[in-house]
Amino acid sequence: MSTVPGRKQIHLAAHFPGVNSTTVWADPRSGSQIDFSSFEHLARTAERGLFDFFFLAEGLRLREHAGRIHDLDVVGRPESITVLNALAAVTDRLGLAATVNATFNEPYELARRLASLDHLSAGRAAWNVVTSSDAFTGENFRRGGYLDRAERYTRAAEFLATARELWDSWTPDGEQRPFAHDGPQFRIEGGFPVPRSPQGRPVVIQAGDSAEGREFAASAADVVFTRHSTPEAGREFYADVKGRLARYGRDPGDLKIMPGVTYVLGDTDAEAQEAAAEIRRQQVSPQNAILALEQVWGRDLSGHDPDGPLPDIDPDPESALVQGRVRVADPVGVARKWRVLSEAKGLSIRQTVIETTGRQSFVGSPATVAAALEECVATDAADGFVLVPHLTPGGLDDFVDQVVPLLQERGVFRTEYTGTTLRSHLGLPEPVGKGDTP
Repeated sequence: MSTVPGRKQIHLAAHFPGVNSTTVWADPRSGSQIDFSSFEHLARTAERGLFDFFFLAEGLRLREHAGRIHDLDVVGRPESITVLNALAAVTDRLGLAATVNATFNEPYELARRLASLDHLSAGRAAWNVVTSSDAFTGENFRRGGYLDRAERYTRAAEFLATARELWDSWTPDGEQRPFAHDGPQFRIEGGFPVPRSPQGRPVVIQAGDSAEGREFAASAADVVFTRHSTPEAGREFYADVKGRLARYGRDPGDLKIMPGVTYVLGDTDAEAQEAAAEIRRQQVSPQNAILALEQVWGRDLSGHDPDGPLPDIDPDPESALVQGRVRVADPVGVARKWRVLSEAKGLSIRQTVIETTGRQSFVGSPATVAAALEECVATDAADGFVLVPHLTPGGLDDFVDQVVPLLQERGVFRTEYTGTTLRSHLGLPEPVGKGDTP
């Protein structure tokens, strides 16, 4: 069955796992996180499933925990755009999205790299714009890198606007125009060497749930990568961000909201639930439970029993025990909530961490998962999903083989690519540069 007119279509993307607590490292099916064959396997699977794009995260410095390299980090992960340039040669239609930090790069250099990827892939490049106020990560860079929260969004907004000026300095008919940008963050001028790409300019992805992040997404992003634990929370976010678009002269369809989600499949719903529970136990090993606890408490809790009760001491809000990770915004409040839950249900440290941290978003038989995905999109909790499998590199295989065909039968997912660029996959309008004719 082809897509059904009038039924909202689902957008799908694939996130390469790693650098997080989602991946199950101990599973015998878990492969290399850095070999190109792993990136190629997941990308080819996503393209076989007719996904919109393949999504790579970025880590600019290995995180530290109590002065040691964090156990869940991938040592040796290649730089994202380099990997995607290689994947452009082994895929034909799949979009290729790189996470690149706007705090530690410069507009001209990054715009050129992304425009090159867009050309090499024939219009399939995307940039996930992220920022950082982390001085620990900034030590890798000349200026130290520290920016407070408000300033990092100010820099990111001007960075993106400047990059778009560079991309738009070439007209659709191949005329190069000089560029000149003079702003608080950047003063540059000259000629951009890379002509306009087949999709005009790379797709822009943004992640963030703060008020600043929502406004930045509404003003400048093409896709929002977010996460909400319930459909109700998703619908609130969806309505809020889509409602901000009009003030920037944008239509609701100009921005796609795609939460990052996980899934577990089974022959029956009960089998899937059992498998999901086991996966959560693997993700939160006794060691990882203590690490998660220390991230909230900011204290060395290695002497505590993972199968014992939560600590009776309060967190240290000023702790530097964890470096390179986003700080828990309100550790005292989080600890209080964890204690209430632990006491009410009689949970150990490990059980509390399992209960309160990330869990599988969609669990059930392929038919159950397909129906749930369609329901979320149909009720405006999302426009689609970025799937984050728990296994590398084969974690997407069963979804493509078992769920995608059911979505196609329901008429809510494509049966073939109808365009060649990432913008066409996402149904986004072609960009119009300054001075171009709409």
